[in-house]
Amino acid sequence: MGPNKMSNPAFSTSLCLILLVLINFVQSHTPNSDKSDDLIDDTYGGTNDDDLFPMKLDDYEIEYKTPIPSEPVHFYETFDDIDEARKKWIVSRAQKEDNENVFKYDGNWEFQLPERRIFPNDRALVLHSKAKHAAISAKLNKKFDFTNKPLIVQYEVTFQNGMDCGGAYIKLLSDSKDLNLMTFHDKTPYTIMFGPDKCGSDIKLHFIFRHKNPLNGSFEEKHAKRPSNRVEEAFNDKKPHLYRLVLKPDNRFEVFVDSLLINQGNLLEDMEPPVNPPIEIEDPDDKKPADWDEREKIPDENAVKPADWDEDAPPKIPDPVAQVPDGWLEDEPEMIPDPTAKMPEDWDDSMDGTWEAPLIQNPNCENAAGCGPWTAPLVENPNFKGKWQPPTVSNPNYKGKWTRRKIPNPNYFEDKEPFKMTPIGAVGIEIWTMSDLVLFDNFIVSDQESVVNDFTENTYVLKTRALERDSRGVFERIINYSNSHPWLYAVYTLVIGLPVVLIIAFCCGGNQDKKSDVSDGNPPTEDEDEQPERTSTTKKEPLRNTISQTPASSGTLTSQKKRGSSGITKVGMTKDDLEHPQNVAKNNDSGDEYEIEDTEAQNPNGEVATADSEENDNSVENEQVDEMIPENEEQATSGLKKRRIRRD
Repeated sequence: MGPNKMSNPAFSTSLCLILLVLINFVQSHTPNSDKSDDLIDDTYGGTNDDDLFPMKLDDYEIEYKTPIPSEPVHFYETFDDIDEARKKWIVSRAQKEDNENVFKYDGNWEFQLPERRIFPNDRALVLHSKAKHAAISAKLNKKFDFTNKPLIVQYEVTFQNGMDCGGAYIKLLSDSKDLNLMTFHDKTPYTIMFGPDKCGSDIKLHFIFRHKNPLNGSFEEKHAKRPSNRVEEAFNDKKPHLYRLVLKPDNRFEVFVDSLLINQGNLLEDMEPPVNPPIEIEDPDDKKPADWDEREKIPDENAVKPADWDEDAPPKIPDPVAQVPDGWLEDEPEMIPDPTAKMPEDWDDSMDGTWEAPLIQNPNCENAAGCGPWTAPLVENPNFKGKWQPPTVSNPNYKGKWTRRKIPNPNYFEDKEPFKMTPIGAVGIEIWTMSDLVLFDNFIVSDQESVVNDFTENTYVLKTRALERDSRGVFERIINYSNSHPWLYAVYTLVIGLPVVLIIAFCCGGNQDKKSDVSDGNPPTEDEDEQPERTSTTKKEPLRNTISQTPASSGTLTSQKKRGSSGITKVGMTKDDLEHPQNVAKNNDSGDEYEIEDTEAQNPNGEVATADSEENDNSVENEQVDEMIPENEEQATSGLKKRRIRRD
């Protein structure tokens, strides 16, 4: 067997490289001691263990804490603290007047866990009633004044039973001394209305703000144009969805759904009706003159109807070339009275009229081309021209389309900063739906977008991660779990990479050993497990008749080398040599052994080659010869004696 393959340079180098890669990988993916082990960015306050609710998922661990904004905000609500939420949120007991009807706000609100539980203690506000008016509201921690900071409003909605007709929008109620949350209703003044709404195929995402007229102080609703993106998925998939509205001091607005921008624009340009009225309007007192002719074309008064124009000709006429089909039964009616029908016993002619048998299909018409009177099919009338109309000509009195003249708009004003709206004092929900279990959660109103983003990471983002777990495959779960536990990549490398490297190293090492044996002049040896079989085969071969020491011909020499390398028995071999023929193969190159041939070895002159001296023959001891004698011992011995006699 060749050299130890574990000492192969290629294998040793590969193994060292693998170990170095593993060490560097584990070090680079091991978190520093000064970093938090939590997956949640713990930048907000609060370390109470009562607020910590760990939840272990298939592919990573999530720790949910009741989120607290990293900096003070105008309003936020998670509903995790039910007692605090009940104090803050006021259910309206007002009445809604709709024309002559009066409705009560009797919808049922509950603070509870969602139907599909994601975190152990993540509660929400849920509307349990359907086909009822419901209203609830809560005051802001501090009112929001529209100055030089943006407004960010965000909340979550889950239609747990889907939504066919109803809304889940919120109202940011205008701050005033008269604001009473107990009487909150549809006419309560609000500054902004924002959120989803649907009824049938009419799907909306409202963004409405009430603009105050600087001239007379009246308010008018301004509606943002509908987004081009589709938003109906949220009404059917029963998953949490995130709605965010961003208003900026430069009058720009942005609407996001699930962190995707679906609508944006400018308060001055993209609202209906526009914030600022037109500079000029049509004069309502202007009237069109009596002689104003708006007709661009008029009938030609000089045109005359042609004499051959027949206005009475019908558009279609019977086909004059059509003929009655063969087998048409004109005398047979299509329907006949049922001959098997009988008048009911309780039939009263005075009450029910004269009884008549019901009609059935005429059996004689089943195999006929048709029954009853035959009429030819109708075709287009070539003489039809229709009612004659005179051709039109240009109107010499045409003056164009008349429009009222423009006058300055007496109600014109220009508000360059519609962003500066009425201050906000409360958040309210006033809706009517045909579906129950509408869930609201994680409200926040702030003027810092970074604070809202952090709040989102600790609420909505965690929910989506947990929900995505159910829709991912096994391979993706393994990847996510490994990303949370980087040391697993070292295990994967050892389990998968190391066997591959070992196989390559062993294969390359074996080829290099064989090449080194050949380069050293040593032919490759047989495997040890084949040697006993070769030795037993050698013992069964007959003893050769000729002892040759001189070089034979080229063909004989070649055969001698081949036999020596394959375990042929030679004179002078001991028992040890028979058991280890590879030792004899190594000595064969030096020419110290004598091979026994069946035929006489001849020199180039044709003479029989003999030993130079008797000492070579005498050197073969009887014990050694006995070891070499194969099965046919008597024949081999007699042949050897004859050869010795001939030599003498």
